[in-house]
Amino acid sequence: MHAVVAREAGGPEVLERVELPDPEPGPDELLVQVAAAGVNFIDTYRRSGVYPMAYPDVVGVEGAGVVTAVGADVSRFRVGDHVAWHDSPGSYAELTTVVAERAVRVPEGLDLAAAAALPLQGMTAHYLVASTFEVGPGHDVLLTAGAGGVGLLATQLAASRGGRVITTVSSAEKAALSRDAGAAHTIDYAAMDDLATELPAVVRELTGGDGVHVAYDGVGAATFEASLASLRPRGMLVLFGGASGQVPPFDPQRLNSGGSLFLTRPTLAHYTATRGELEWRAGEVLGLAATGDLDVRVGATYPLAEAAAAHRALEGRATTGKVLLVP
Repeated sequence: MHAVVAREAGGPEVLERVELPDPEPGPDELLVQVAAAGVNFIDTYRRSGVYPMAYPDVVGVEGAGVVTAVGADVSRFRVGDHVAWHDSPGSYAELTTVVAERAVRVPEGLDLAAAAALPLQGMTAHYLVASTFEVGPGHDVLLTAGAGGVGLLATQLAASRGGRVITTVSSAEKAALSRDAGAAHTIDYAAMDDLATELPAVVRELTGGDGVHVAYDGVGAATFEASLASLRPRGMLVLFGGASGQVPPFDPQRLNSGGSLFLTRPTLAHYTATRGELEWRAGEVLGLAATGDLDVRVGATYPLAEAAAAHRALEGRATTGKVLLVP
């Protein structure tokens, strides 16, 4: 089979399509023919060495496809089932093995490419608005990178729960996409000279001087200060990613002076730790997509051999929605 490996820690140029032996499923695993693999920032962290790996490493942790073989101890799935996953290494490949307990069934009628776009970003959006800070009617929400994969999905979910969503974007095209997803207001931060002071001022103007109840920040270093300053007293900053880099060490006394604020750094693994919670989140997200109540935007699709170009586009913030690799 063909797969994409990171030869060593580095930039996108270390990614290479290679030929490897077909994998064999272990007793608790599925062998899956990959229909599409999701491209995510966690892939760039593993490739670059932010998350150290044993190289060469077959990149990718998310995808969807068709089960072609099952391990001896697997009873939940059969050959021919359509499945998706979000935390299975080796997904940039024509074939991959997935631990059966971490796979979820794709609802009938949902395209496998759309299914591949949802496990990581869709369930991230779900835990953000349904669990970390439960958005409800009357809540003002700030969401960075509103036209990104998580941004478009989280906006739809938060708006459907009654939240008023304010997003940050970097172009008129991205603003239009964000508004189509349900954002009440979009803020173009690209022209701002001092994001840390200008963005909160706009947010407070939009919220009658109060600030937002919650800020969901997946950008990290570049937006952290602005997100924190946009909160109302007892508001929560949910830092769920670092697309612009990791946030430096932080003095917790600032939460006190800012108004008894809350700060959390969640990760999807802790919100899908049990089979029951995984099935609940995946079932809601994939189910909404299958019925058309959740719009899944695939912004770009690349062949497996162009994985490096996909990483450059993602890291260069030249993408909207989801980026997929198709073997």
